[in-house]
Amino acid sequence: MGFASCSWPIWQTDDFSSCFLHDYLKILLPLIIIGLSLIQLVLHSVLRAVRLKRAHNYQPVPNPAAPISPHHHTDLPPDQEITSDNDEDEALTINGGRLALVKTTTKGSIVQADIPPAQTLSVVVEELAIAGLVAINAYALVRGAYGGLSAVVGLTVWVYVLILASLRLFLGNTQWRVPRIWNHTAAIYSVQWLFSLIIFRSVIIHPSSKLTQILVSAEFSLTTLLFLMAIFTRKGNKTVLLEWEDGIEPGREHLASLFSHYTFAWVDGIVWQGWKEPLDISRVWNLLPKDKAATVLANYRQFKKTTFLAFHLVKYFKGTLFVQALWAVAGGVLTFAPTLLLKSILEYVEDPEAAPRNVLWLYVILLPVSDVARSVADGQALYIGRKICINLRAILVGEIFAKALRRKASAGKDTTLGEKKTPAPTKDGFLTKVKKALGLSKDNKGDVAPAANGAAAPPASGENAKDTDEQANLGTIINLMSVDSFKVSEITAYLHYLIAAAPAQLIVSVYLLYRVMGLSAIPGFIVMGLLLPINIAFGRGFNSTQKKIMAATDKRIHTTNEILQSIRIIKYFAWEHRYAEIVDEKRRAEIKALRNRFMLWAVAVGVWNTVPIIITFFSFLFYTVIEEKPLLPSVAFTAISLFMLLRYPLDQLGDMIAHVQESKVSIDRIEEFLSEEETEKFEQLGQENIDENGERVIGFRDATFIWGSKTAVAGDGSMAFRLLDLNVDFKIGKLNVITGPTGCGKTSMLMALLGEMTIMKGRVFLPGGRSREDVRPDPETGLAETCAYVSQQAWLVNASIKDNILFSAPFDEQRYKDVIVACALEHDLDILDNGDETLVGEKGITLSGGQKQRISLARAVYSNSKHLLLDDCLSAVDSHTAQWIFNNGIMGPLMRHRTCILVSHNISLCVPSSDYVVIMNNGRVTAQGSPKEVIASGKLGDDILPKSAPGSAHISRVPSRVPSSVGEESGSTLVNEPDGSAKTTQAKAAKKEKKKQDAMEEQKATGAVKWPVLKLYLQAMGSWWFWVIASVVFAAQQFLSVASSLWIKEWSNQYVQEESQVVTFNMNSQSYSVSSLSPTYFASIAASGKDNITMFAADEAPEVNVAYYLTILGLIGVAGAVTAFFRDLWIFFGSLNASWGLHSRLMKAVTGARFKFFDVTPLGQMMNRFSKDLEGIDQEVAPVAIGVLSCALGIVVTVVIIASVTPGFLVAGFFITVAYVVLGNFYLHASRDLKRLESVERSPLFQQFGETLTGVTTIRAYSDERRFIRDNIARINKQLRPFIYLWAANRWLAFRTDALGDLVAFVAGVFVIFSIGKISPGSAGISLSYAIGFADNILWLVRLYAMNEQNMNSVERIKEYLDVEQEAAAVIEDNRPPKNWPANGSVEFINYTTSYRKELDPVLRDLTFKINAQEKVGIVGRTGAGKSSLALAILRALEADEGKILIDDIDIGLIGLRDLREAITIVPQEPTLFMGTIRTNLDPFTIYSDEQIFAALRRVQLIGPDDRTSGATSPLLPETPTIAVVDGEAEGSRPPSATNKNVFLDLSSPVTESGGNLSQGQRQLLCLARALLKNPRVLVMDEATASIDYATDAAIQETIRELTSTIITIAHRLQTVVDYDKVLVLDKGSVVEYGHPWELMQKADGSFRSMCEMSGDYDTLAKAAKKAFKAKQLVDVDEEEEAVEETQATTNGTKTP
Repeated sequence: MGFASCSWPIWQTDDFSSCFLHDYLKILLPLIIIGLSLIQLVLHSVLRAVRLKRAHNYQPVPNPAAPISPHHHTDLPPDQEITSDNDEDEALTINGGRLALVKTTTKGSIVQADIPPAQTLSVVVEELAIAGLVAINAYALVRGAYGGLSAVVGLTVWVYVLILASLRLFLGNTQWRVPRIWNHTAAIYSVQWLFSLIIFRSVIIHPSSKLTQILVSAEFSLTTLLFLMAIFTRKGNKTVLLEWEDGIEPGREHLASLFSHYTFAWVDGIVWQGWKEPLDISRVWNLLPKDKAATVLANYRQFKKTTFLAFHLVKYFKGTLFVQALWAVAGGVLTFAPTLLLKSILEYVEDPEAAPRNVLWLYVILLPVSDVARSVADGQALYIGRKICINLRAILVGEIFAKALRRKASAGKDTTLGEKKTPAPTKDGFLTKVKKALGLSKDNKGDVAPAANGAAAPPASGENAKDTDEQANLGTIINLMSVDSFKVSEITAYLHYLIAAAPAQLIVSVYLLYRVMGLSAIPGFIVMGLLLPINIAFGRGFNSTQKKIMAATDKRIHTTNEILQSIRIIKYFAWEHRYAEIVDEKRRAEIKALRNRFMLWAVAVGVWNTVPIIITFFSFLFYTVIEEKPLLPSVAFTAISLFMLLRYPLDQLGDMIAHVQESKVSIDRIEEFLSEEETEKFEQLGQENIDENGERVIGFRDATFIWGSKTAVAGDGSMAFRLLDLNVDFKIGKLNVITGPTGCGKTSMLMALLGEMTIMKGRVFLPGGRSREDVRPDPETGLAETCAYVSQQAWLVNASIKDNILFSAPFDEQRYKDVIVACALEHDLDILDNGDETLVGEKGITLSGGQKQRISLARAVYSNSKHLLLDDCLSAVDSHTAQWIFNNGIMGPLMRHRTCILVSHNISLCVPSSDYVVIMNNGRVTAQGSPKEVIASGKLGDDILPKSAPGSAHISRVPSRVPSSVGEESGSTLVNEPDGSAKTTQAKAAKKEKKKQDAMEEQKATGAVKWPVLKLYLQAMGSWWFWVIASVVFAAQQFLSVASSLWIKEWSNQYVQEESQVVTFNMNSQSYSVSSLSPTYFASIAASGKDNITMFAADEAPEVNVAYYLTILGLIGVAGAVTAFFRDLWIFFGSLNASWGLHSRLMKAVTGARFKFFDVTPLGQMMNRFSKDLEGIDQEVAPVAIGVLSCALGIVVTVVIIASVTPGFLVAGFFITVAYVVLGNFYLHASRDLKRLESVERSPLFQQFGETLTGVTTIRAYSDERRFIRDNIARINKQLRPFIYLWAANRWLAFRTDALGDLVAFVAGVFVIFSIGKISPGSAGISLSYAIGFADNILWLVRLYAMNEQNMNSVERIKEYLDVEQEAAAVIEDNRPPKNWPANGSVEFINYTTSYRKELDPVLRDLTFKINAQEKVGIVGRTGAGKSSLALAILRALEADEGKILIDDIDIGLIGLRDLREAITIVPQEPTLFMGTIRTNLDPFTIYSDEQIFAALRRVQLIGPDDRTSGATSPLLPETPTIAVVDGEAEGSRPPSATNKNVFLDLSSPVTESGGNLSQGQRQLLCLARALLKNPRVLVMDEATASIDYATDAAIQETIRELTSTIITIAHRLQTVVDYDKVLVLDKGSVVEYGHPWELMQKADGSFRSMCEMSGDYDTLAKAAKKAFKAKQLVDVDEEEEAVEETQATTNGTKTP
């Protein structure tokens, strides 16, 4: 025979054929290996040279005129940009020596070079060993020991390796080094070691000459040395730079050797740390530099996108995915090794004479070795998947975040992502036609009649074709980030099953089955083939049920979110029970969807359990009845084992196909969002605000703007709110004021300046196109050409007050102090527990409106921006504070040389001092110019009286302190700040020692889950009888699965005439273990009988009643499947029970909690309970619990069976179990903490996301996008850290349990070898197969037990909320007030004292005063005087410590809260609206008629007295292009013009989330209308008209004076209360003065008088007070008998305008 043409088979009884050993292992394969290595090195060097040459010659052409794109602002900040370098070795050369370093060091990090131990020495030892090998081969060549050719090849190979090693030694630290050469030597060592191992064994068992033996042994030992050095030294044997970023320990992964990589030994460190003490985030290692979000994003963004996002991502990760697939294929093929080896072992046991004993030893040793190899391959495939997963998550979250920073400020309506859209027609599509019909070409602004088809559509439904004027709403975007990006990244972790592992396993198992059963395997294949579509159908079913669940959950969460955001209003109005019903209804739908999913799940498990039975049934039927062959144990059990193995890939395929479809939906949703329209800000503003004459300008030229898209036309033919024909030129460096009635477009004008509106024509000028970090401040003034912006609804980030003011600008102590004083924040900081370190929660939960507004003003003043845009920042503060801020802040020295554009209603304060005034009405500028001109024009009305100090006299310096009279406005409406009283020393001392807390400090439980938590869940599932039935079902199911194995054993025994040699097979299916084989699948193959089935001729086959055995087998199978089905259903229904019960208890506990609970608990934390934790309880707990129980029972069964066969085995089993317990313990500690950290770290990520979305216009106005991107990247990294190490720990555990399991198999094998002859093959089979199954069962027990603990963590977090302190009962049956209470409405305080918490000082002390029926009383006082606390006391949001409050002589402390709150109405400071329509906001429970609602809207001036109202039918004035108002301002009440429509005329006009499409003033008016609708006897108003222009306010006060109810008003504007019946002055919680305002003004040193003087408006106030007083006196004297109503009327008649 010629060279390398060996005869088949190459394995002969106990060794390879000598031809194979010589030709292949010594000559051919080694040559192929070094050939490949050489080619790769040459190619690499050539490519590298070409690349360097190109880089050398390439100079990019500068492009100065390129416009700034939005991307420029949201790219990675320059300090985070990474030079991507595929070649990890080429990274850096220092002084000729090289250091492998990825360039991602960030600020504040320490870098430490880590040199591997004995770096050079190890290379020298390698050189010596290789030299030895060269010598051996040379000697063999000379002596002719190996045969000439093979010695020459050996010599060649080792000389080549010697050259490579020398290159590493001598050129390693120079610039001529050859990259990645270590990989080559390591690979060659490994392969050569494998070859020499086989040759060595051959020489030992078939010795040839003595010399050959010695040479081969020497060669083997040296090769082994090299191999061990290669796998135990650090990969690449190179210095690694470790970066300690902010003190976080760097990851250990790239310090690992190959051995440590493959066995995950590098994870030991973190597991050990977690075992010693609970891990916190600072002790979790850092990500590898190449896995950090910035690096990943930088590399990803250099990769051009040419196709759909899904394919683009696959292309991007193709290299990694390919490696993963290779590992997966290897793992899939190796899965079958134990099955085949076990078969060979049993055949040997059956006929020990067939081969020498050493073969048996070989098999027994190969058993653990092959399985460890499989374990390594699976581990690598899964871990690579997880690496892709974190990179993908960083990419998706980073891209979504960057996109969110670039999105348009506001579009007309929300779009639903993921819906199939019909492609838009060609150029002249439907919309264009509609537009032509409407005559809406670009500049046609004539009155346009709506097209017939347009008018038909209701306004809310919008256009008929998908228009550009749609974008995802905030909820959807947060969902994209929290749900969709997680879904997509999760899939990559298991993708290799679909593309590699499952197909490989299918092919192998089909081939093997055919070998074992011949044609009889075909019926099995047919059933399997039918199973695949069924599995895919199940997958689709799961998908659609999952979608339904998601939709239902979204609805419930949205409602819950709104309730929690508006919880105060809901509690003030006693609506909790009504809203709870709404949520329950949504929850019912969700539970229904869950039930369908669980049903489907149970059916799937049932099918899954029946399939193996059906397959075995048909195959055996065919085999015994049709082919009439005897069913020997070796055939029966090998076949069953293979069918079981085949079931896994099929199941995974079905599962994965479903998952892939699901994540495709998510990826498409993300892609759709990423391709939404972006802001036009940067095109509109350009690089500089320089006009054609080269002058700096801020303002508009012939500009018209619209909200949303230029072309959007609502269904009724109306257009969005527009600003028309603006020509404004603001004075740079001076104060400019914009004023006008509520809803006239003032906010929109600022937005248009900032480039946030869509420009229809003209130009806008404002510096703001460049990123803040690129603009250098002017060295003289320290100011930069950037903008700062204060929005009307203050936007704060979740950080301390100080961080909010600095907004990441450098800290300058003097300037900071000046700003605090100028913005009147000094007192507030004194009062707050932690001063300026106090945390501002989401939406600034711990502060009042005025404080939030002043902090955001302070942020703008502190910034180094030259231009400030302030949107009504004086509305939420009281008059003297407003004056202080205006004089010291806006006109003060801090504002010298700075442009200020101020929107304000406070004309008398602002206009006289300003340099330029713009008056707006309904989207147009009606007057502009210097204050003199504008006042002269009479457009300002008579609001303005020339003040004593005209002109803009800037104060020269900021006063050092704020006078005590200036302070916060009314104290907060929120139940929090211990009003003023906290100044007392004892309270202060107690509070100051609190350490600085962290914004989202969320408690993370430590240690194992406690019994009460478990008990809570178990009781929620069902009572004792529920559990009795459950245990019976479980036991039955387990019994039946063993029964089928025993039955097959009985049957196949009939064919073997010798003593029964058989093994049972346990089909204990595991429906949940995705990645593992069934724990007992090995218990399979066991049995006697070789491949030569011809042992019995067919006619000799004993007569066996096949029909009988087959029927019983079928019955057992069906019964097993039915019990499994019932078992799952039973547990699932229990779990649904628990879900419903726990949710309703949680809802009740949270809505019934005391007010202070909402002050200290961020919304995000509450929502986390309602979303993530409840989802866990709904979907995770039950399946995992079923898994834990099944595994535990499986283990018990296994132990019993093994003990009955080979009792001696229990000893080994005992030690193995101890090892498992230790392992499991280590793992549980670390994994539990990592899992908890991972979920806790999610909150800050989501929360920052939500925060950024709400403040996106502010962030863009400051041009500060980059900083937020940086922050986002840091948070992504922080969340990924515990995540990746959690998965590393999982792989660590899996490898170690596998290794222990293989130890079991090995011990069992040795046990079999020693008792050959004493033990029947059947028993050997049982012992081995169950021993192997044992390992898997325990692995899953540990994993599932850990998962169960993590799920119980959700229950634990919910339990924490079930125990919060509750308010008093809603209704006290024995003590209900009369139906018409309060009939008169008198309110009396008697010695009333209250405090926020028992340990704090009282906020109201010993109040005693009486408000008579139908009196109007104003409450005034400075910050912290307790004004808001008084309002809260009337509603019992604060409970009395002493004393009582009587309303109509009923003590309110004794009746139920609902009875009390339904009888009294409060209008709080913060206007709270719900998403819906105007009608649902005013009357959520449809109690009132349209007429009543319109009457209320008229009373608050939202619709004029003569406006025609239209119910909910056709919209008004169809002939005008009207408007659906968007974000910012809307049409108010002033004269109609042909532009913008009044939305309040149509009760079905939409209100967006928290009223975002109405202006702040309109929201307050709507809340006031809601209160007036109830027609209350007692009305409490807390600053209810702060954001409303004075004219409207005066009209509303007029309305209020006409009311016949008792009115208690907490006021900022003294004008509001100066003509009330009485004024109550509070200070530090006590009554200072109480009487008629005029009387109080007579007191020379009275508090009220000094307040009036402070306001600078004393004369006006005195006049009004006197007039009211006189009117009252007249009435009292002349007509004392007259009825009260008339008194009211007269008072109003004589009131000053």
